[in-house]
Amino acid sequence: MERLVITGASGQLGRLAARHLLARVEPARLILVTRRPDQLVDLAARGAQVRFGDFDDPASLRSAFEGAHRMLLISAVDLARRVAQHRAAIDAAVSTGVRRIVYTSMISPADPNPAAVAPSHRQTEEALRQCGVDWTLLRNSLYADYQAPEARQAILDGRFVHNRGTGRIAYVARDDCAAVAAAVLASSGHENVAYDITGPRTYDSAELASLYARLGGRSVDAVSVDDETFINGMLGKGGGDGHARYGAELVASFGRAVREGYLSACTATVEELAGRPATTLETVLLESL
Repeated sequence: MERLVITGASGQLGRLAARHLLARVEPARLILVTRRPDQLVDLAARGAQVRFGDFDDPASLRSAFEGAHRMLLISAVDLARRVAQHRAAIDAAVSTGVRRIVYTSMISPADPNPAAVAPSHRQTEEALRQCGVDWTLLRNSLYADYQAPEARQAILDGRFVHNRGTGRIAYVARDDCAAVAAAVLASSGHENVAYDITGPRTYDSAELASLYARLGGRSVDAVSVDDETFINGMLGKGGGDGHARYGAELVASFGRAVREGYLSACTATVEELAGRPATTLETVLLESL
């Protein structure tokens, strides 16, 4: 019996992937690794095995991965530390006999993609290619779920201020990413390939403004600005602290990546691998708003 392990299993994507896997495989095959086992008691009650594991504690990872054959490595959140954390997880997986590692990456991480998250994804992908076991890359588009705050603000203001120019992007529902991850982890035939995981259609800024207007029942104008103006607009008159600026610059880097065409992919991968149509951005926003 091949056993499947998910890292970061108490996070939003991890929990969703675990639920999809429980619909596909026997619960005894599933190992859920987290720093917070108490947050997974519901899934443990369904028969999954919950183990403690910390990316900053390699010994805990070796114990957590023991007996697993395939692993879903969900990318960590700390951009400054996650390459080292991912490498620790990869090394621990290889040393304990994991034969294939599935990693949640991003669309077009290769240099010179300006998105702030691209370098860490690129370096992790390279580490996987060199680790000596099979790998699968799930290159997720930006989450449709994250568009809800933007939509709310645009509806409130009647203006959708952005730095995306005329770039296009196919936002993907987080749950669709989880469904694909579960399908890939539970099946064979995905060795050493990369999949772009996107929503069913792309949007430019004018089409997003139109969607927000329709959902909000009022006019919304798309207003294109440069990166610095966009960042300053997010920070407001006070300018914000260092943390606020970091967050604004991170968001702006995604806008630039869209503007320069790095995130324009649109695929049918969700339907092909998960066996269901990809969720539309409008559907996700209707549920959130």
